[in-house]
Amino acid sequence: MTSKLRVSVLAFSLALISCQSGKKSPSADASYTAIPVVTQPVSTMSSSTPLSLSGNVEGNTTVRLGFMVAGKINFIAAQEGQNVKKGQLLSSLDPSSYQIAKAQADIQVSQVTDEYNRVKLMYERNSVSQSDFNKVNFTLQQARQQQKLHAKNLADTRLYSPISGVLLKKMAETGEIVGVGTPLFVVSDISRVKVNAFIPETELKHVKLGDQTKVYISSLDKTFTGKVTEIGSAAEATSRAFAVKVDLANPGLLIRPGMIAELRIEKGSTSQMITLPAEAVLHDTDNQTYVFIADNKQMKAYKRNVTVGQLIDNQIEVTAGIREGELIVTGGQQKLTDGASISLTK
Repeated sequence: MTSKLRVSVLAFSLALISCQSGKKSPSADASYTAIPVVTQPVSTMSSSTPLSLSGNVEGNTTVRLGFMVAGKINFIAAQEGQNVKKGQLLSSLDPSSYQIAKAQADIQVSQVTDEYNRVKLMYERNSVSQSDFNKVNFTLQQARQQQKLHAKNLADTRLYSPISGVLLKKMAETGEIVGVGTPLFVVSDISRVKVNAFIPETELKHVKLGDQTKVYISSLDKTFTGKVTEIGSAAEATSRAFAVKVDLANPGLLIRPGMIAELRIEKGSTSQMITLPAEAVLHDTDNQTYVFIADNKQMKAYKRNVTVGQLIDNQIEVTAGIREGELIVTGGQQKLTDGASISLTK
């Protein structure tokens, strides 16, 4: 062996010895790479999920108004959305023709009354027969009834609101000619309102008359408390659902008919569920939800796919994948991989 070759072999041997002496023990390496995490045991909680129903708001009392006689509108008192009071004049028709008819009826009554008085005096003197007297008497009664009819027709040219409320709809304008009984105005009393909704027959057992329920109005972003006042006695044919009405006060008249409302009815029964802090549940690239289970004997964390349910405050329900008593990583989980070494921190 030449001197150069001996030098090379010696250098290689020294390098190999140096590398071997520089290696750390397995226990020291594991201690160096352990990831600190926070854990908590899996536990169950009692939950009572409310029944949510979508409905719409209507006034406590809603009336559709029209004239009892035909004619041309000459006055409308309010516009849509304005408040009206009970007994307030809402609209009127041109009364000219009805005034003339009433005046003619008054004249007719006066004429027949004079004739009646004359015939009555003659009847008392036995100058006319009973039949002639009765004929004049019937004519007078008929004239008076005609007078009442024309007086009523004249009064019916003025339309009054029968309730206090809000003018929801105005389906006519001044100058229009309208017919008898045509609905022209819709007035609704909204000092109290009703929420109409439909409940599936499978959930009907959770609702009773007089039950208190929460009503959320999304357009107002407010929740009110109401009472169930009506439950339908027969199911709707196609949906097999029952009508439910909830009555509630309307302070400040903020709630208006036509608004969408959500009924939140407590079922009264509770169930046990597993919940975790929302940040403990992660998602992979396939949108699969998972958590990390901590093994405090091996000091390792293992990935576990789970199925989640509803979100309750900052807790998320886990319906499958974990059991009560297991340790879940709730802090430091973003740094973990399946089987990673961990150290537990408080």
